[in-house]
Amino acid sequence: MDFAIYAPGERRVRILDSTLREGEQTPGVVFSEEWRVRIAKALSDIGVGMIEVGDPNVAPDIKSAIKKIVQLKKEGAIQSEIVVHSRAVKQDLETAASLEPDRVAVFYGVSDVHLKYKHRKTREEALSVIADMVSLVKSHGVSVRFTAEDASRADLDYLVQVVKVARGAGADRVSIADTVGVFTPERAREYFSKVRAAVPDVGLDIHAHNDFGMAVANSLAAVEGGADVVHTTVNGLGERAGITPLQVFAAAYYYHKGVKLVKLEKLPEITAMVEAATGITLMPTFPVSGENAFTHKAGVHQAGVLSNPETYEPIPPEVVGRARDFSLDKYSGRKAVQHRLERLGVSVPPDVVDKVVEEVKRSNVPRLRDEDLLEILERVTNMKFKAIVNRHIEAFVWLKVANNVYTTSVARRVAALKNVVSVSEITGDYDVVVKVVAENAEELNRVIENIREIKGVAATLTSLVLKELPVNSHTI
Repeated sequence: MDFAIYAPGERRVRILDSTLREGEQTPGVVFSEEWRVRIAKALSDIGVGMIEVGDPNVAPDIKSAIKKIVQLKKEGAIQSEIVVHSRAVKQDLETAASLEPDRVAVFYGVSDVHLKYKHRKTREEALSVIADMVSLVKSHGVSVRFTAEDASRADLDYLVQVVKVARGAGADRVSIADTVGVFTPERAREYFSKVRAAVPDVGLDIHAHNDFGMAVANSLAAVEGGADVVHTTVNGLGERAGITPLQVFAAAYYYHKGVKLVKLEKLPEITAMVEAATGITLMPTFPVSGENAFTHKAGVHQAGVLSNPETYEPIPPEVVGRARDFSLDKYSGRKAVQHRLERLGVSVPPDVVDKVVEEVKRSNVPRLRDEDLLEILERVTNMKFKAIVNRHIEAFVWLKVANNVYTTSVARRVAALKNVVSVSEITGDYDVVVKVVAENAEELNRVIENIREIKGVAATLTSLVLKELPVNSHTI
């Protein structure tokens, strides 16, 4: 489970992933039991230290899924610590503890605005509630984390009191929640440093919301101040603007600390899984996992990367399971065009490359495909290129969607799957047609199974492409 290498005396940092709890609070996101179990297993497989699996009091299906996940943990199929979430309400906490998770997380607002308008309690009354609720959970023989909700807007001296009370009542961990994302790195470091100094024997979590786009920076600063667990969600899901994205924090921590908190090379798989489960696809510019994260466009950048990738890449894309790419258009230079031609198996003299570059510069196509580049090459050389058999498998998969499910919802989930290159809603006997490109039959079958597992897919029909699109191998 621990992929990190730490210096003697250095604090061990772990990730708690809350995709199944905070992530499902994303508007429009609802996980089925099957997706919950599958995502929990995947999080464990990549080495996430703790998984927050949800609040069993919210809905029966959440409670049922939590039971299944806890059982998998008992059977050894999941290695991560299982954390169940709950309000500071006696009945809710007893239900959470009865499911026998590794830990129950009880939350209570501690800022003056929460105390006054939500809880209608004084500071002293709130301390009493916190002590009672933490003690109640502890009496069930379960580890306890107390979450100080809206801690970033709480008086710092009062927050220290809260942490001391929670620790004294039996909580071995306290989460300091930046509930509305107002921390700055400096303030996050200050809060955690003071709490760590005042209560050195308690574990500290940072739960950073991303309302102002600073969740990753605030989480890194919190670790510097004393946090040893960082809350994340896959793809940064969560209330409003979400919380710290798992893949971004893990990659940033590796860059700055040289420590792999999870199996970084597996991040694309879990990113695609959560995209499929939620129907929410990442923006191309999303850090680490977005389509453009390791794609270079400007000619200066392309030339630099072709000379030495370190010129414009903070980490090698292979570290996080990605591959480098170049976007060809009028911004591209000679080196990028020549590189793309060579990758296609085409060797041409310098004067021909120059002519191709001139044509590329005249084009107004947002992004030239390989086929477009080869057409330009044919035009400037007056030569035709022979097609060869592609090494990959292409297939079309037709889907029937259940009558009670929106076709667009299914199409969006399918579009998020790895190896899917196009998705179209159609008329006729089938509702959606999907184009899939795979390296081999095993990979194709895996994609088809993933499609069939999506809720709402009633039937599928698959056809292999026998005649490939032209791809060249020619020397001038």
